[in-house]
Amino acid sequence: QVQLVESGGGLVQAGGSLRLSCAASGRTFSFYAMGWFRQAPGKEREFVAAISRSGGRTYYADSVKGRFTISRDNAKNTVALQMNSLKPEDAAVYYCAAADARFRGASYYATGVEQYDSWGQGTQVTVSS
Repeated sequence: QVQLVESGGGLVQAGGSLRLSCAASGRTFSFYAMGWFRQAPGKEREFVAAISRSGGRTYYADSVKGRFTISRDNAKNTVALQMNSLKPEDAAVYYCAAADARFRGASYYATGVEQYDSWGQGTQVTVSS
C-alpha cells in the first residue's frame, strides 16, 4: 500500500478558497488512481473528486463541480484539491485516497469508497457562514 498524508485544511469564510495537498510515499505513485472524499459529522464518507493515473481524466461529485479542481503531479508524488467558492455545507474532514490501478489503463479512475486501498488520516475543513 501507499502511505498518504494530507495537508492544507483550515477555517475559511464562505466564498473563500482552500487548497488541499496529499503527499504519497511507499509505492510507485503513477500506479494509483487518486481521489478525494469527505465526511461530515453524522454522515457517511462521500466521494468528492477523482483523477486517473495519468491525470488526463477527472471526475467530480455534482455538489462540487465547477468549484473544485483535482490535479496531480506524478513527478512529485502529490495530488491536490483546489476548492473555490466554499460553502458551509463543504465543511468536513477531507481524505485523500489511492486505488491500485497498475493493471488498469492510464485513464482509469474510481468513485467508490470500496475501490480505494489506501487512505490518509484526513484534514479538517471548516467553512464559516
